Amino acid sequence: MSLACKLYQLNATYINIHSDLIEACKKGDRKAQSRIYKLYSRAMFNICTRILGDRDTAEDALQESFVSAFGNIHRFEGRSSFGAWLKRIVVNKCLSMLNKRKLFSEPLEENIVDEDTTEDRSGGVADLDSRQIHEAIKNLPEGCRVIFTLYQLEGYDHQEISEILNVSVSTSKSQFHRAKKLLQDALSPALR
Repeated sequence: MSLACKLYQLNATYINIHSDLIEACKKGDRKAQSRIYKLYSRAMFNICTRILGDRDTAEDALQESFVSAFGNIHRFEGRSSFGAWLKRIVVNKCLSMLNKRKLFSEPLEENIVDEDTTEDRSGGVADLDSRQIHEAIKNLPEGCRVIFTLYQLEGYDHQEISEILNVSVSTSKSQFHRAKKLLQDALSPALR
């Protein structure tokens, strides 16, 4: 068997890792839904917390996301992993909640950064503990926090972020650079 075939089989196995549970969920099996929730809720809650910035709103978003996912599970076709499909629902729910709070009621700064145009996803804070980093991210202005989270932590590129948030690519890049600067300023005392 060729390497390409083995990789395809491995990818297909990974994508369908919980296919039995997914099928049971499609039939309305509450125990399967509970197992899926237990498997994914912690990771999805972390996404909600990073995007929304507060625990109570994150819990609401998490619950609404799972209700939506289970209500629309018949639309899951298995082309990607269930986790990726669920993550998209969670991110969309969080962004919807932010829009309700009028996240972008004030225009984001359109400062195009002429610094190095290659993106460094490390953020330069590898030596800090996660609690310090999480707290600093939580204290970012909401627009910066959302763009930083989507780019740095969730892996979206600036084009995707611009489409999701309905802002320009330059705004996404500008706010990301602003977030990095604010984080560096906030975390620099801990780096000394």
